[in-house]
Amino acid sequence: MDSSMVLSITTFVYGFASFLYIGSWTFKKELMAKLGMIILILGFAGNTFGILMRWKESYEMGYGHAPFSNMYESLVFFSWTMAFFYIFVEYKYKERIIGVFGTPLIFLAIAYASLAPNIHDKITPLIPALKSNWLIAHVITCFLGYAGFAVGFGFSIMYLLKPEKKKQKFFWSRLPSTSIIDELVYQMVIFGFLFLTIGIITGSVWANSAWGTYWSWDPKETWSLITWFIYAILLHLRMMRGWHGKRIAWVSIIGFMAVLFTYFGVNYLPGLHSYL
Repeated sequence: MDSSMVLSITTFVYGFASFLYIGSWTFKKELMAKLGMIILILGFAGNTFGILMRWKESYEMGYGHAPFSNMYESLVFFSWTMAFFYIFVEYKYKERIIGVFGTPLIFLAIAYASLAPNIHDKITPLIPALKSNWLIAHVITCFLGYAGFAVGFGFSIMYLLKPEKKKQKFFWSRLPSTSIIDELVYQMVIFGFLFLTIGIITGSVWANSAWGTYWSWDPKETWSLITWFIYAILLHLRMMRGWHGKRIAWVSIIGFMAVLFTYFGVNYLPGLHSYL
C-alpha cells in the first residue's frame, strides 16, 4: 500500500465523518456527532500518515523533497490543516454541531485531489525553482492561513443561516449562539491573516532566490495581495469600526472567494506559479 492509497482511503473516512455530523444535525442524534469526531480524528491520522509516507517515498525514488510541490500534494495538506483547525475548535468550544459546516470542506478538498481527472498523484522531481527550503516555509504558512480562512468561511455560512431567536425553527435552532459564531469567525480570520502575511513574506524571499526578484506581479502574487487586503479591511472594520455579525460574515465569504481564485483560478493564467 502506497501513500496514494492511504490518502484515497482517508478521503472516504473524511466523507463518512461529514455524513455523521450532518446526520447528527438532521436527526438530532448527539451520538452521531460524537462518532463523527472519532472518525474525523482517524481521518486526520490517516492524512498525517499519508503525507509522511509520500515524503518517505520521494526519498526512496531519489527525489527527496517535501510533499508540497504540486496541486495534489497541496490539496492533501490543505485538508490536513483544516482538519487540525476544526478538531482544535471543537475541543475548545465543545460545540459539535459546527462540524456540519467544517467537515464538508475538509472532505471536498481531499476528494477533489483524489478524484479530479486533471490532478495527478504521481511523485515527480522538483523543477529548479522549487528546490529551496523556502518552498516548505512558504507552502506551510500559506496553507495554515488558507485553512483558517476556510474554517472561518464555514462559520460565516453558519452565522448567516442562524435565524433570529423569535424565528428559530427545526434544526436551525441547534446552531451555537450568534456571539459564539461571530467570535469563531473573527479568531479564524486573525489566525489566517497572520499566516498569510508570513506566507507572502516567505514567498517573496523564495522568489528572490529563484528568479532574482522579490515581487514580479505574477497572477498568484497579485491575488495573494488582493486577498490580504480584503482580510486586512475586515480586521480594520472589526477593530476600528466595530463591525460584527452579518457584515463581517459577508466580508469573510468574499475573502474566501479570493482565496479560492488565488489557489485555483490563477493556475489558468500565465505566470511563474502556473505549475502549482
